[in-house]
Amino acid sequence: MDGICGPTHASPYAVGMAQIPPDMKAFNRALIEEWRANDGRLSGRMAKSQLILLTTTGAKSGQPRTAVMGYARHGDRLLAIASNNGAPRHPDWYFNLLATPTATVELGSEMFDVRARTAGPDERDELGKLVPYLEGQQKLTEREIPIVVLERIGT
Repeated sequence: MDGICGPTHASPYAVGMAQIPPDMKAFNRALIEEWRANDGRLSGRMAKSQLILLTTTGAKSGQPRTAVMGYARHGDRLLAIASNNGAPRHPDWYFNLLATPTATVELGSEMFDVRARTAGPDERDELGKLVPYLEGQQKLTEREIPIVVLERIGT
């Protein structure tokens, strides 16, 4: 979901899971495969999850990297948090966006390009209130979890 460690991750807090799966990369690969095979729909315990796929450009590799993550809406913008499930380090997808702030979002059956930016201190409190799992994730780490604002481009 939000970035867990690696190019594809799903946060249990955003999707209502009881715990993190033991092999998060395999779990996320399966989610991405199911998502794309079923026009943006998931089944089972993930069926009601509010998720997006975010495809970034790898900061080191230059290759496309897809992450599964929860999101919130703020007007026409989408918000995601770079929680990495409370790990001490930001998720890889966040570093990818810092290097190349354009990405592609898959939301249900819709796909569109976005420009990403980290919410500034002046808007963090307001935007943070829109992400119900931010507080719980923040308690898991000493670093400040970035709130990422995704704005559509080219529409």
